[in-house]
Parts: sequence; C-alpha cells; structure tokens
Amino acid sequence: MADEMDTSADIPGPEEAVPSDSNTNNEPRGKKRKATEDLLGNAPRRIKALSQTVVNKIAAGEIIVAPVHALKELLENAVDAGSTSVEVVVKDGGLKMLQITDNGSGINKDDLGILCERFTTSKLKTFEDLASIGTYGFRGEALASISHIAHLSVTTRTKDSDCAWRAVYSDGTLIPPKPGGSAEPKAVAGRQGTQITVEDLFYNVPSRRRAFRNMNEEYSKVLDMVGKYAIHCDGIAFSCKKHGESSMGIAIQSTAKTIDRVRQIYGNAVANELVPFEVEDQKLGFKAKGLITNANYSIKKTTMLLFINHRCVESTAIRKSLEQMYTAFLPKGGHPYIYLTVDIEPHRVDVNVHPTKREVNFLHEDEIIEKISDTMLETLAAVDTSRSFMTQTVLPGAGIPVAPSLLPTSEGSSSRGTATNTPAKATQTPRRPYENEMVRTDARVRKITSMLHPIAPQSSSGDGLRQLSSKDAPDGEPDVESQMDYEVIDINRRVIKLASIRTLKTEVRDQAHEGLIELFGNHTWVGVVDECQRLAMVQNGIRLYLVDYGRACYEFFYQLGLADFGNFGQIRFQEPLSMKDLMDIAVELEKDSEMKKKGEIQTDYEGIAAQVTETVFEKREMLAEYFSIHINDECEIESIPLLLKGYMPTLAKLPTFLLRLGPRVNWEDELECFDCIIRELAMLHVPEVIPNDIDLPGYEPPTQGSGDETVSIDEDIPADVKEQINVYDTRRKEIGYALEHTLFPEFRKRLLPSKELLKGVSEVANLKSLYRIFERSC
Repeated sequence: MADEMDTSADIPGPEEAVPSDSNTNNEPRGKKRKATEDLLGNAPRRIKALSQTVVNKIAAGEIIVAPVHALKELLENAVDAGSTSVEVVVKDGGLKMLQITDNGSGINKDDLGILCERFTTSKLKTFEDLASIGTYGFRGEALASISHIAHLSVTTRTKDSDCAWRAVYSDGTLIPPKPGGSAEPKAVAGRQGTQITVEDLFYNVPSRRRAFRNMNEEYSKVLDMVGKYAIHCDGIAFSCKKHGESSMGIAIQSTAKTIDRVRQIYGNAVANELVPFEVEDQKLGFKAKGLITNANYSIKKTTMLLFINHRCVESTAIRKSLEQMYTAFLPKGGHPYIYLTVDIEPHRVDVNVHPTKREVNFLHEDEIIEKISDTMLETLAAVDTSRSFMTQTVLPGAGIPVAPSLLPTSEGSSSRGTATNTPAKATQTPRRPYENEMVRTDARVRKITSMLHPIAPQSSSGDGLRQLSSKDAPDGEPDVESQMDYEVIDINRRVIKLASIRTLKTEVRDQAHEGLIELFGNHTWVGVVDECQRLAMVQNGIRLYLVDYGRACYEFFYQLGLADFGNFGQIRFQEPLSMKDLMDIAVELEKDSEMKKKGEIQTDYEGIAAQVTETVFEKREMLAEYFSIHINDECEIESIPLLLKGYMPTLAKLPTFLLRLGPRVNWEDELECFDCIIRELAMLHVPEVIPNDIDLPGYEPPTQGSGDETVSIDEDIPADVKEQINVYDTRRKEIGYALEHTLFPEFRKRLLPSKELLKGVSEVANLKSLYRIFERSC
C-alpha cells in the first residue's frame, strides 16, 4: 500500500503537468506547447462531447454578436408581450448595462425557473408551427444566450399577480442575488410588465469585449435599432437614453403616426419628401407598403428600413433592386430613404435561416421584388413632375447674391455688387466642378429628338414585317403598347428545379462582367446610330459608348428565357399558322441565300424541312410545357412564347426559327436541348437588320428637318418598291421606339452582360479628352 502511494505521488497532477513558475526547457513564456509523443504517441485524437457550458457559450456567441443584437431580441420580446410602452436605458454603449422596460403581459412566476433555459418558449410547440409563426421570437434562445455571457436580472409582474417577482440568472439557471441566499424569485414592488437588465455583457468573453472600443458608436447602433422599431410599431411608445442623463435620444409617443415618427427620428428633410406606396398580389401571396423619398431628397448612402412579416431583416437583393430603380431619378452618387414593410403568407416564408434572424427566405423572391420595384417606379414617376430648389428673395437695396462656388478665391477680393469686401477665407465652400466633369443627371429633361418635327407616318404593309400605326403616338413614335391586347390568366408560377437550368443560370452569373453591369445599369439612352450594323449610343457618366444592340438583346432574351423557363406568356395567333407553309417560306429563304453565296443550290432543304416538321411535331408536348410553343393536331402553330411584355418579335423570322430547330437541337441531351432552344428563341427576338439605303435610282433615305421637308422618292419608282421603302422606314421607327422605351430600360434592371459582350461595346468619346482636344485647338 505504501508503494502504491509513493508511485502515485510521482505522477504529476493537472497543476504540476505544466509548471507555471518554472521553465525547464528555457522556452519563451507564453509559447504554445504541443502534446508530447510520450502522452499521445501516434494514436488519433479521440472525439469527445463538449460540455454543456461550452456548447451554450458557443451558441450565445452566434446569437449575441454585439449589444445591439441583445437589444433587438429584448425589443422583440417586449413587442410580442403586447406592450404599449418600451423604455430603453443604455450605459457604455450597452456593454456595461442594457435595460429594457415594458408594460406588457409579464411573465408568470411559475415560468421563471426555466425562463433562461435554451429552447424554452411560449410561441412554438411543434416544428410545423414554423409554417404559421406570427411572432418575432420562436426558438427560446435569446435570454438563454444573454445569461451565458452577461449578468441577467428579470423583474416581472402579470395582470393577476399581487406583486412583482425578481429573478437573477447565470448560465441559464436561477442564482441567488447574494452569495449564500436563495435562488428562488423574490417578491418586490413593481408595475405590470417586465424589466430586463443586462449587465457586464461579454464579461467572460474578453476577446469579444476588447473588440468594442468606441462606446458612442455602439450607442448609435442601439439608437438606430430602437428607431427602426419605433417607426414600424404603430401604437407603441418608445424611448431610449443614456444612463444618468435626463435628455432622451429617442422619445416617441404611442399616438404618433408613422410619418411623424420618421420626422422625429430622421428629421424634416426626410419626412417632407416622403411618398406613400402600396402593392398587393394574391397570386404571389404578399402585400407591401411603405414610405419612400422622391427625387428632391438624396443622400450619400441608402437608408432602408426593411420589415418582412414585421421582422426587421436585411436583404441584399431588395436593396440592390431598389437602388437600381432609383438611378432613373437621383443624380449619380445619390441614394434614397426607404421604409418598406412586406407581409407574406407565413407558409411561404422560412424564418429559421440565420442565428440572429437577420435574414429570411421566401418563395417567389424575384417576382415579389420585381413587383415592388415596378410599383415604386410608377409611384415616383407619378410625383416626379417637378423638382424643389432652395430659393431666397433678394430684398430691395441688397447686393446681388453670388453662388458660394463662384466666390473669389483670392484674399481681399469681393463679389461683384456686394456692399463690403468679404475675404474668401471667411467661408469654406466646395470646389466648383470643372466643366469636363459635369454630366447630365436627368435624361428626361431635354432630348435632341424633342427639337425635331415628326415625319408623317405612311401606312403600309409588307412581306412578313409587322406594321404598327404611328397615329396618336407622341413625336411620331409608334404606339406599340396600344397595338397589343393582353389577357391575364390566373395560373400559379411553377417552380422549376431542373439541374440543367440551374447549371445554365450559374454559367450566366459566372460570365458576368462587373464593368458592363455598371455601364448598362446606369446608362442614359442617346439614340440609335445605325440599324444596319445594329448600333446604339448610350452615355455613362462623362463617357459615350457605341453598343451593338443585337448582341445585347441576344444576351438579354437568353437570360429572360432562363429566368422564366416553364413560365412564359403566350403570343397567340388569331389564326393558327401552318408549319408546312412556314417551312416552305424558310426553304425559299435558305435557297436564295445559298444561291447568292455559292451560285448554286447543293442542299436538300425540302428533306430537311420535312424531317424538322416531323421532329418538332413529336416534341410538341415538351415545347408546350416548357416554352409555350403550342402545336395542334393539324400541325399548326397556335402560339409562341412572350418573353417581354411590350415587345413583339418580327414574325418574318419565325420560319427560319422553326427550320433551325431541326439540325441545331440535340434532342437527346437535356442541357444542350434546353440551351439551344432558348438561344434560338433569343435569336428570334433580336431586332433584325434594317438596310441603311436601297439601291434604287432617285431614292434618298428619309430625313428629319424643319417639318416642311418630305421624303424624296422618284416618281418613276414602282408602287411595290415604294411600299417596300415605307415598310423599312416604319420598321426603323418601331425598333428605335422598342430600344428606347422597352429594351434598354429593361437592361438597367435585368441584364447581366457577359465578358463576351465587351466585343460589342466601344467607347467613342470621353468628356475630359474632348476638352483637351478643344483646348489644344484653341
């Protein structure tokens, strides 16, 4: 027995294994030591379960990242309790103390024992309840997480209780307020509701605590969070202040309206320019409303208050979409204020995707965002008929005021017309922008085309080219929208989960070019340059670019085909088109083309057309299901897909489109098949090439001038040639109108230009370079 005692004494204990006051190996103090081979050898490390304390602290670190996150959880609990008043007191940015007091329903005394245990909640019973959750909290982790990283005390009283009860928590369990006392809740005086006090946040996580250096910055975040809920929660009074100070950082009365709450928190500059909007769509199961600033208000960074099912969240997709929409109204670098609340049917929302509940996922996200953006765009367009400017009346006898940017820069000089000499140093003013840095910020103020008189339209019809009347259209432009009759069909949008479509979408995103995204997303339309080479000019900042709109339209319609795959609209023909007749037209076109190139016809187009007709007819169910190409039993085409509302492809390209479906489509491979058909649809929708002129004696292309000029056409030209000339002229106007009013505006919102499109974009002018040229010439 003595030997055993002596042996055990030689084994170092936990405190002796790594001596704290000795260093036998002369290694630097604080150096991390590895496990010795004598203890571990070559054996793999065993897997062990973490202690519950470590697990809880890890979970707490994920949920409570900063004082503002603890505040958000406690604010939501207060609102869930039916409070009409919420008071917040903060000390040292919330790290020293964070106290939230409400007058809600309170907490039952019998529930205080498990109040701070993980996954204890009154808002959720089964997992299926998440599909209909209507409260802020549901996991029961907020108070538990806070209790593991702070000193937490709760004072609460219910309506039926005779007194309030105070409990103190640590690591999720009740503890006595003082050593040696009882841990049970104590009866105290208090009003109905709950007061939660969080002290010494992150006291046991020193690395996290040291990360917070600026207490004023943390207090600003707290104020911002309180302000967001104060604006959103009607009928609830909110107040927030620093501990020990009498002045309030935020003080909102319960009777204050939403716009008055915005005014108190963000100021009159925002509130005076707010415009309400509202949108609802029963098919998508959502409704949204909010307040947005008009074009008179602009700041350097977007302020967006976003609530989804009354939960304060963030959404990069919504933010980018709305910021992109505002580029049509605000100057470059300007950003809006947006308060947006969206109510979505609970079963369409997944709230359990982020530890701090900062993000949510919901069905039909792209469609809902597009609906909201379009409604806000219409709202802003309706009110943006004028701009406000600060003005000042010049009193009689006063000097003529001079803009601050025009004040003289030399000391002792004076402004012309002023009574006294004021040194320039007395007022610091922004530098006057050089002329070569000034750009047009509103494309709708004045256009070159508005200075030109329209040419009287000439009614005509041609070979396969769709004719649209210019009657009653502004500036002689064809009224395309009025020529199209739309019928809305109540069909739920299908969710397509094919791996091939996901792969193609991923390829589009991977090939996107950031510079071109910025160019097309913030461009200003200038005009069509050449319909024969399909060139248009756009402006971005101080640069002018030539854009191959044929390439751009091809990529745009291809991306639309992927985005709306399986959910296309339909362009229905009043009378079905016979595929045999269409194939005959396609064969004649191919024969003419081959004859011009080779001088003879070597291809059996009739055989190819028959084979294509047979193949397409066999695949008609798939074409109808995924591409809205409906073919009846008589082999007649009843409809083709509608890719973009307000834009109709020329039907002259339909025969060629059908013929190309034969030899180009690999019907055996899903990805290649879908990819090829969508690309052919994109080719069908790309505006066709229009000849610049026609090789006819006496013909001159139509010009626009003073309004008295007319189209010069030789009287000897046959009537059918004149008709063809007018067809081309009309089609030019239609394409120009579609590019300016439909396609390029959609490019701003939906186009992801690829690196390949760089070949179709070239810079033709730079304002700074032009100024250098003019300076040298002068």
